[in-house]
Amino acid sequence: MRILGIDCGAEQTGYGLIESDGRRHRMIAAGVIRTDARAPLPQKLREIAAALRSLIAVHAPEAAAIEDVFCASNMRTALRLAHVRGVALLSAAEAGLPVGEYSPLEVKMSVVGYGRASKEQVMMMVRSLLELGEGLDSADAADALAVAICHATRRSGVAASQEPS
Repeated sequence: MRILGIDCGAEQTGYGLIESDGRRHRMIAAGVIRTDARAPLPQKLREIAAALRSLIAVHAPEAAAIEDVFCASNMRTALRLAHVRGVALLSAAEAGLPVGEYSPLEVKMSVVGYGRASKEQVMMMVRSLLELGEGLDSADAADALAVAICHATRRSGVAASQEPS
């Protein structure tokens, strides 16, 4: 299954596309959608939506996985993040993709095995699970790949538990 993982951010939205059978994962593409920090929020949202639509059109994922809003101490930051998540959810829904939503704790547990793992630990495990010789350019891209891996392993676990005994 081809899965698009999205790590939402107003200035940097990470994306990662993997091919997975639920146990083995292969990276197809990863990167960051960058917006101008000084641009108004509606313009940032339009740019993020256009980039996500383009990624979906080019790579034809079969599912999307998006990280949930974490409890940010800054309400304004959490609200902006929620707007970006809305754009990501809409872009996936417009393409008819099923969407998995996962908390940061679920993603870290799935990829690292520890819900309080650091960004560096997540990045290291993503490189290991995807058998990437070189590092990833961005923590946001690594987080998006981790979300996609989480979806692949969760989906695989659900499918395995539903098989007849």
